[in-house]
Amino acid sequence: MNKKTHYLIEGITKDVVIYLMEDNDMGMSEAITLFHNSETFEKLTTETTGLYIESSAYVYEILKSEIKMGKIK
Repeated sequence: MNKKTHYLIEGITKDVVIYLMEDNDMGMSEAITLFHNSETFEKLTTETTGLYIESSAYVYEILKSEIKMGKIK
């Protein structure tokens, strides 16, 4: 993974964690754990999916769907 890709993933991760904290009234550790253990995060960190070039809001919507349905649709 190159530096640019890593930087983009870190930025999206930061934003998604903040969204989780704000929308679900959870602490930072809980939000980080939830996101890092999700299929969405796995897809985000897999370069071939290209998810890292999408917006943080888009990635968060995928995560919310995964949480609601138990899988990515």
